[in-house]
Amino acid sequence: MAWRFKASKYKNAAPIVPKAEACVREICVGSYQTYGNNIAASAAFMAFNWEHTGASVAVLPLDDCGRKSKTMPLLHGHTDTVTDLKFSPFHDGLLATASQDCLLKIWHIPEKGLEQSLSDPEAVFSHKQRRVETIGFHPTADGLMYSTAAGCVTLFDIATQKEIFSNNEHPEVIQSASWREDGTVLATSCKDKCVRIFDPRAAGSPIQMVAESHQSIKDSRVVWLGNQPRLLTTGFDAARLRQVIIRDIRNLNVPEKTLELDCSTGILMPLFDPDTNMLFLAGKGDTTINYLEITDKDPYLIEGLRHTGEQTKGACLVPKRALKVMEAEVNRVLQLTSNMVIPIMYQVPRKTYRDFHADLYPETTGYKTELIASEWLNGTNQSVPKMNLDPAKREHGGDPIIPRLGPKPFSSNSGDVSFDKVFAVPVAPGSHENLSNVGQDNGSELPMQAAKPDLLVEIEIKKQPEPAVVAGNGNANGVQKSLTTSERRKSSADDDESSDKIFEQNSESSENSTEGEDRTDSDLRHLTAVRSSIAERRRLYENRSKSQVDEKAQSPVPLRRESSKVEPHKSSHQSVGSNMLNAQAGSLDSKRISVPEGKLMDEHRRGNGNASGIKKSATEAAFSAASTKRTSTVFGKVSKFRHLKGTPGHKSTHIENLRNLSRQIPGECNGFHANHERVAVPLSGPGGKIAIFELSRPGRLPDGVIPSLVNGSNIMDFQWDPFDAHRLAVACDDGIVKLWRIDEGGLSEPTNSPQAELTAHLDKIYFIRFHPLAADVLLTASYDMTIKLWDLRTMSEKCALSGHTDQIFDFAWSPCGKLGASVCKDGKIRVYNPRKSETPIREGNGPVGTRGARITWAVEGQYIVCTGFDKVSERQISVYNAQKLNAPLNTASLDVSPSILIPYYDEDSSTLFVTGKGDSTIYCYEITDEEPYICPLSHHRCSSLHQGLSFITKNHCDVASVEFSKAYRLTNTTIEPLSFTVPRIKSELFQDDLFPPTRVTWSPTLSAEDWFGCNDKAAAKISLKPEGMDTLSSIQQVPAPAKKSEPTPTPTQQFVTKSDYESNKQQEIQKSVSARMEYNTKLEQDEMEGVDENEWQE
Repeated sequence: MAWRFKASKYKNAAPIVPKAEACVREICVGSYQTYGNNIAASAAFMAFNWEHTGASVAVLPLDDCGRKSKTMPLLHGHTDTVTDLKFSPFHDGLLATASQDCLLKIWHIPEKGLEQSLSDPEAVFSHKQRRVETIGFHPTADGLMYSTAAGCVTLFDIATQKEIFSNNEHPEVIQSASWREDGTVLATSCKDKCVRIFDPRAAGSPIQMVAESHQSIKDSRVVWLGNQPRLLTTGFDAARLRQVIIRDIRNLNVPEKTLELDCSTGILMPLFDPDTNMLFLAGKGDTTINYLEITDKDPYLIEGLRHTGEQTKGACLVPKRALKVMEAEVNRVLQLTSNMVIPIMYQVPRKTYRDFHADLYPETTGYKTELIASEWLNGTNQSVPKMNLDPAKREHGGDPIIPRLGPKPFSSNSGDVSFDKVFAVPVAPGSHENLSNVGQDNGSELPMQAAKPDLLVEIEIKKQPEPAVVAGNGNANGVQKSLTTSERRKSSADDDESSDKIFEQNSESSENSTEGEDRTDSDLRHLTAVRSSIAERRRLYENRSKSQVDEKAQSPVPLRRESSKVEPHKSSHQSVGSNMLNAQAGSLDSKRISVPEGKLMDEHRRGNGNASGIKKSATEAAFSAASTKRTSTVFGKVSKFRHLKGTPGHKSTHIENLRNLSRQIPGECNGFHANHERVAVPLSGPGGKIAIFELSRPGRLPDGVIPSLVNGSNIMDFQWDPFDAHRLAVACDDGIVKLWRIDEGGLSEPTNSPQAELTAHLDKIYFIRFHPLAADVLLTASYDMTIKLWDLRTMSEKCALSGHTDQIFDFAWSPCGKLGASVCKDGKIRVYNPRKSETPIREGNGPVGTRGARITWAVEGQYIVCTGFDKVSERQISVYNAQKLNAPLNTASLDVSPSILIPYYDEDSSTLFVTGKGDSTIYCYEITDEEPYICPLSHHRCSSLHQGLSFITKNHCDVASVEFSKAYRLTNTTIEPLSFTVPRIKSELFQDDLFPPTRVTWSPTLSAEDWFGCNDKAAAKISLKPEGMDTLSSIQQVPAPAKKSEPTPTPTQQFVTKSDYESNKQQEIQKSVSARMEYNTKLEQDEMEGVDENEWQE
């Protein structure tokens, strides 16, 4: 029995958790009801589900760390939750995903990772209306993939994109599957409480053996213990206790070992390493990860050190060839939590880590195979060659094993097969390779070709003798080595150092005149190296954005063009060179260039000397083109309204002592509506009462009966006429719209006599909408799924819109008043041109949730914003291109709440305010015409819950106090004014950069007759500038000096000249500001009496 006391080498393997800085942080992960692990890893990348729906997948480099943005590139390929995802064991950039939308998709990840979101997979397979549960790759045959859906097991040949095997003999849903290491048979665990041995190549039935397993229908998992004839399963017994069972397939019906753990409800995910026999058990929702070692004799399972930390959403093992073997790392578990990916390193304690400990690392399965799917299906078995993890015996010595990315096995082209054609990825903008090809003829480029489906191309990446890049040539083979995060940081620091030395003498004059935040655009373009930190560069970008004056004031998202700026002393030689280069290098992508790339190009340009004059102009042109874009393309969105402030009005302006508010208003009604004179609030009780309160009479309401409009039927919706503050339209559940006229001074007693009644529909009305430009035009939407337009002067129906198949949630007019958009319970968004067609002219997919939705137009009618719910009832905001409604451009998720988000869009500031009934937060976003299209601003949190929010027109904002929007908020007992302002230092000036000329929406632009007659007219625009108030831009305008013809300066002379010009410009601005400010040069102590000289001596 001596073997029982033999100590294992891995017994004391300890979990080491890195600091938070070394983890992937601030990600968005939900809870998914799937049979997958929600995360997968290759030797180069990690992939995991993203956001609460899990329909997108995030892919990051394996050694990545730090905070991640919600706008980072993702895989957008599925319309429902991704249930499972796996990397190929032979290609680190080949990812397979399975989803509830019944599709399987194959993705090729570029060597440098995702630089932009992908939505087009390399291959798509379908499971014919059955939700795909699990997916995986064959362990020995390249290009062979399996998947399970319901009780069906299917094999696919990726190279030929064909289904080569399918079997549907499992009576219930297959919950897990695992191949034996030699790839001969497959083990499955099923919801019918049985485990099966499955051989797809067997004659007759492929199910070879069946045995009863865990006696619970809850999720069970199976994993093959390497190449041994043993299986390990995890699941629950009849008493809901978590179990681990080991079986020998030679006697499958009798468990070899049964271990009962606890009564937790978390699904156990078994992670097994066949080289070390280490087993990790991570439970979904658990905070602990158990480590056990498996032996081939009793006690079979030996418990090791347990890790306790964050709550687990998913887990996976990292391939052995990606481990830090010189640090005695024997395994690494990637733990997925709700907001982090934590790499947990299991290290065996040793006295020294200088040498390679060969006893800890037996030869492991390699990543090269000669076997393909068709050969395996025909009966060929071939094991994968082993590889040694000893750095001294690796092909590349002590360097990390280079990930084997590609080839893309999805197309077959004849011709020569080379590394560049098969393995290369597109050159990133601004890289050395791109610069080296700028002046070359693009016609000589060869198209990328993929390998033949039945041919596995294996080309090794030879180690370069010199890591340095030759100027103008790049690497010899055109492929850059993949750097780790620490190496990239070090490289960036070295670049900054070298740049500081180059510009040391040139930056002195600039530093004397401009310091820190006062640096100008010239510094931003030319003093790239002076900015020693990312934080400083960001401040410069923000200050530039704050100080710039938009030329196109009416556009909420202006673009600054380099050609419109005055640049003295610019040589004609450079302009000609730039034009020549732009003609030659049309493929230079300067749209999404970033600052580090711009610096890289700058360094490359200087390294080539004077011979690269043409390239120098191209680099400046590319960087200037990048500078014209808003800073969202470099450092994220920088908006003038980023720090907007919501301020409630003083208590003396509140209307208090409200009571008997109605809680039975339908979801399609906003429940509260205000104009600049009065507000309308529905009251509870029979009769459909609406109270009218005058804003000119704030204070506490007297006790007793509140004067109201008695409609006689339940209220469905109500709205003030935008052009008449005395007219209120109320829609009732009897299909009648009642028009009320409120006398000057408000209601003094209850009344039930409306000014007019319009019998609009025979069924209930969902909502009503006035036209934004034409007077007396009213729209009604009814339960009969029709929308009608009425002329209120003649009380006649003018046109009807059809095409809806379910409940209509909302309708919104475009700013021009010609088009309208609706969102429906059938999950569709429709755009109508009511005067030309009764059917929609465009249609697309909207929110999938059926609780409710709202819709509005944005950015001068170019985009449509829709608020709604996803499948898990999470509230979300989606932005669509008004011309292409097939999919949203971007979607922002908020939280899980039953209240519908009601949007209000301020077109002058392009600000979107959204909130729901019962919320206490008003969410603010800026809608832009460039990615990410929806940018969060400072949200306003109220002190109490509100029942409604209504904004008033722009002409009633106090622009002198920099108030760009004003609203009234309804709470349970009060009505409060709410002001949204932008903090500004010189608030005594009119902020014309915040207040462009605004459209007149409080007066009609045309009559109903003109509008129905298609006599369209654009709304007039007026300036909100008060009389006698100076504008902010008036003190910032500095006349540009006249250009002088001078000889072409050298780069150093030109730099000094531009610095002098910028410093002179700064002095002129300071003089202009000083001339408008009162200041006194006398000191306070000059007016004091002081003491005698004798007293000082005493």
